[in-house]
Amino acid sequence: MSDDSTPLPSLSAALAATRTAPAHPGTPAAPGTSTSASPTTDAPRGHAPLASDHGHPDDWLHINSLDLEAQGVARKADGKVVFVDGALPFEWVSAQVNRKKNNWEAATLTTVHRESSQRVRPGCPHFGLHAGACGGCKMQHLDATAQVAMKQRVLEDNLWHLGKVKPGTIWRPIQGPTWGYRYRARLSVRHVVKKGAVLIGFHERKSRYVADMSVCPVLPPHVSAMLVPLRALVASLDARDLCPQIELACGDDVTALVLRHLAPLSAADQDRLRQFATAHPGVQWWLQPKGPDTVHLLDPIDPVAHPERELAYALPDFGIRMPFKPTDFTQVNPHINRVLVSRALRLLDAQPHERVIDWFCGLGNFTLPIATQAGEVLGVEGSVTLVARSRENYEKNKASSLASKGLSATEFVARNLFDMTPATLLADGRADKWLVDPPREGAFALSKALADVHQQRRRQAGLVNMDPTPAAEGGASAPDATVDVAIPTGWAPPSRIVYVSCNPATLARDAGLLVHRAGYRCVGAGVVNMFPHTAHVESMAVFEWAGLGD
Repeated sequence: MSDDSTPLPSLSAALAATRTAPAHPGTPAAPGTSTSASPTTDAPRGHAPLASDHGHPDDWLHINSLDLEAQGVARKADGKVVFVDGALPFEWVSAQVNRKKNNWEAATLTTVHRESSQRVRPGCPHFGLHAGACGGCKMQHLDATAQVAMKQRVLEDNLWHLGKVKPGTIWRPIQGPTWGYRYRARLSVRHVVKKGAVLIGFHERKSRYVADMSVCPVLPPHVSAMLVPLRALVASLDARDLCPQIELACGDDVTALVLRHLAPLSAADQDRLRQFATAHPGVQWWLQPKGPDTVHLLDPIDPVAHPERELAYALPDFGIRMPFKPTDFTQVNPHINRVLVSRALRLLDAQPHERVIDWFCGLGNFTLPIATQAGEVLGVEGSVTLVARSRENYEKNKASSLASKGLSATEFVARNLFDMTPATLLADGRADKWLVDPPREGAFALSKALADVHQQRRRQAGLVNMDPTPAAEGGASAPDATVDVAIPTGWAPPSRIVYVSCNPATLARDAGLLVHRAGYRCVGAGVVNMFPHTAHVESMAVFEWAGLGD
């Protein structure tokens, strides 16, 4: 497990010396980007080798880079961009075009004429471009180290091109196991009458059909081994045509399986579920007759009498144990989560006299560890349900001997963080440091509120921004109309912000606001390989207050 936060030279050239590939044509534009052509997609033809220049057949394509969906990007002689599913940088390939537009084409790899040194044999028999291939992973054909290098490059390019932000340091990536890491998953279930079988797994590549899977190496080994028995179980149910989904949530000791059923289960079906759990120690069945709020245990347990049967995970570095419900948000990869929390708190460096705010706090994954170090903590979350769960977890850990360092005074508040204003920000009081861990939408309203307060303080101090950074250059929205709000005496912005992101585009957008309009500098950033073999990029960045004059 890698947890080395020492500086690392930029990895942007590790995968390709070419320029950044454009986003996949079928993907919505990232915040702050334009759908029109840009310099990153209109590089001189010399940057993209052509088959005719090397004596190759005209239909060969040279792959220059990967796009954000892990597709190879090539350029034809007429300048048109071709996205090739299954191709890797520096390969010469032939491809079958599936879709054509004026400026781009989408294609599928048919032949690799010259193979990349980074191409590897996929670790799953269901991965590939063949009919029926599983669509759960997109990068198993690319060496795991090169996958991380690509993600690092995506982060760096997003920060610069969308936010005009260049971190002071690029950290070594946080890495862990590349197989058996996925402790959360939503598995589709389909009784296929024509096949006379029940299928359980992810959807086929670019299809709504369920892949015919017998194993899944990214799932924990004990869960992968259960796929075939689960298929047999569902096939035996009276309600086999009315069970469209099984959601997986693994804790340290318990494997929760949430069965979505569209009609009440018969007593016989419930007994079949119990028999399956008996045959697979640690399995715990939950039922979901309607929406997520209806999820409940098939057979309730007393967590006090049987703590080993409670769905929970531990953060051993902090003596914290986190009970959760299978539909609560938790990180997919517990191995990485432990390292992520430890590194985030080391970077935050909360002191016993400091007050810290954890924005988008969820279950308290960061909040409770922070409470072992800071003097006072506020956790803010949009979900009322998660706030209630955070309070329960705080009380349990406060009473537990596991949290040997003790927990400081901690408060949890439910609030819509996408409607943040300068007034609501100031009402939360001064905090020495922030931790921000938003969903994919990012923390724009929060960042903008902080930026607006900063600009007002500058005006009050007579520091007029003579050259506000335009949106096209600074990666942030243009300055809005003057915001006038009463700033309490003694209020000051946090000296440090640790931002954990699951979307490099929204991180870059928010970083643009923090750096160009809120008085911060980005001192470091790096990727977190939470989802190996997928194109998902998790990352972390740290911002430090640069002063009222900036």
